[in-house]
Amino acid sequence: MKILVTGGLGYIGSHTVAELYRHGHQAVIIDDLSNSSRQVLPALENLVGTNIPFYQLDILNQDGLARVFEQEFPVDGIIHFAAKKAVNESLQKPLIYFENNITGLLNIVRCVEDFNVNNLVFSSSCTVYGQPERVPVTESTPTTRSVTPYGNSKLIAEMILEEYTRLHKGLGTVMLRYFNPVGAHESATIGELPIGVPANLMPFITQTAAGVRERLKVFGSDYNTRDGTAIRDYIHVVDLADAHVKAIEWLQEHPDEVEFFNVGTGTGQTVLEVIESFERSTGQKLNYEIVGRREGDIEQIWADTTKVEQVLGWKATRTLDEMTSSAWKWECALRAQKS
Repeated sequence: MKILVTGGLGYIGSHTVAELYRHGHQAVIIDDLSNSSRQVLPALENLVGTNIPFYQLDILNQDGLARVFEQEFPVDGIIHFAAKKAVNESLQKPLIYFENNITGLLNIVRCVEDFNVNNLVFSSSCTVYGQPERVPVTESTPTTRSVTPYGNSKLIAEMILEEYTRLHKGLGTVMLRYFNPVGAHESATIGELPIGVPANLMPFITQTAAGVRERLKVFGSDYNTRDGTAIRDYIHVVDLADAHVKAIEWLQEHPDEVEFFNVGTGTGQTVLEVIESFERSTGQKLNYEIVGRREGDIEQIWADTTKVEQVLGWKATRTLDEMTSSAWKWECALRAQKS
């Protein structure tokens, strides 16, 4: 299949492009480079062994999007990653999040209609569940308004896609609600490239270990969890990328379907357990401190993955130690490139 990947030079997008080629498919990448780097493209091309069509484009540019679709027509499906994703930033700049994450999605859907695209996989998030009353969460766990514009933008996007798919004959849509992607490709040629101060735990851990950051802040130690720190379901980014490939392949065989899947490991880990895993898998001692809770953070969430395992035949296989060690290998490769 020929799959158009928006945000394809980003963290999850780049790993998904690599997995698409590993499974015998092709990719066309759209990325505005606002939260990614052009240097990812040659790294990806070296990894997959071929040139990959790339368009530097903001998805808010509807005319530009249409020109890409005209040039690449026909495409067999779209995997839509391109979105703003920092929870804290969304509290400070809500309009940017609504414009990019919702208007940008509508622009993609217009191209779906104008160019008769049959398959769409949407990058959603477990934030649509808010702070659930029970864990693990299943796909039938009630969704709820988020305390952040980021979370609400994902929930609104899901509602738009579900209704549009049901009304638009010929389109199948899968929404992947994923949890906390970490780690890097085993080759250490692609990985997470945060711009500025990282908003996610793992790059902050690796940058602290590398001496780029003085210390890691652990937000909150008074949660009702086994060690007082927040619990998340951390998933290796390559496992997550593979889930996107499974989803787009499943849609080829199930036209006109609209489905939601949780994509995680099914196990929750505390922040301190992630730190312990990093120190164990890499031999690096971390300088960290416990500070107060962070606005917008929930106490605990992890996935029930029964549905995705049964329907898509997908299951996460990589351990937390593999996640933390691969993230450190990638950080070391970055430092070597810059020295």
